Amino acid sequence: MSQSVPKTKTHVPGETENDLSIGEGKHKTVGDYKAKEPIFQARNVNVYYSDNHAIKDVSLDVGVNQVIALIGPSGCGKSTFIRCLNRMNDTIDSARITGEILLDGEDIYSRAMDVVMLRARVGIVFQKPNPFPKSIFDNVAYGPRIHGLARNRAELDDIVQSSLERAGLWSEVKDRLTDPGTGLSGGQQQRLCIARTIAVGPEVILMDEPCSALDPIATARIEDLIDELKQNFAIVIVTHSMQQAARVSQRTAYFHLGYLAEVGDTNDIFTNPQHKLTEDYITGRFG
Repeated sequence: MSQSVPKTKTHVPGETENDLSIGEGKHKTVGDYKAKEPIFQARNVNVYYSDNHAIKDVSLDVGVNQVIALIGPSGCGKSTFIRCLNRMNDTIDSARITGEILLDGEDIYSRAMDVVMLRARVGIVFQKPNPFPKSIFDNVAYGPRIHGLARNRAELDDIVQSSLERAGLWSEVKDRLTDPGTGLSGGQQQRLCIARTIAVGPEVILMDEPCSALDPIATARIEDLIDELKQNFAIVIVTHSMQQAARVSQRTAYFHLGYLAEVGDTNDIFTNPQHKLTEDYITGRFG
């Protein structure tokens, strides 16, 4: 999908609600942050690392069977936000989160929420492939084993094969499942991590720059896989590649200095952004 040059518009500071006026405490997200069929609903989310206010009053939905791309310059809060969605920030002592995040209507920060089960429902794939120092088979079987998803070896074998097939890796590894996962190529390792994530049957997959360490061919394989996976999962992807965001997502959210500046249909964001900051970023004026 080619990236079009946005239409030129005249922006007058203070004339519309599009101005973030960052630093003065004034902010309004441009676009509709709500999804038609939300699986995640984040409302007025703030994240603090000690005195650093990293996420500022962000409201955003994640839709069912949809890919939403989070874009923006380094340090704008994209990765911090997705780490809120499966409570990865809990591992940081200085982190403090306010606001509300609902998964299928459940408050994921309530005391009743089982964080282990939450992370099974909301899997994450990191920037750098991180297979366990185990065999290919055991990497994928790890989650189903600890969650008791297979009653016997035959069921476990089926889960492993199905997960590797859905990750587009089965044909490449089916004859060497006892080999170490760390011996695979970078692109194969990332697909192994995706297979490991989907083996526990999540509802949402978070991807934090999953292709940044991969070559163009491996990246294309992952992007094709994302397109297939959205038939069964909601996907949130953080990416610095605007071309990638345009190729794989249906909605795009632009973050700036911890704020959600603009959100909308991906085609609209890249062809006719409504916020000057969004336009400046996607046309390369900063970033």
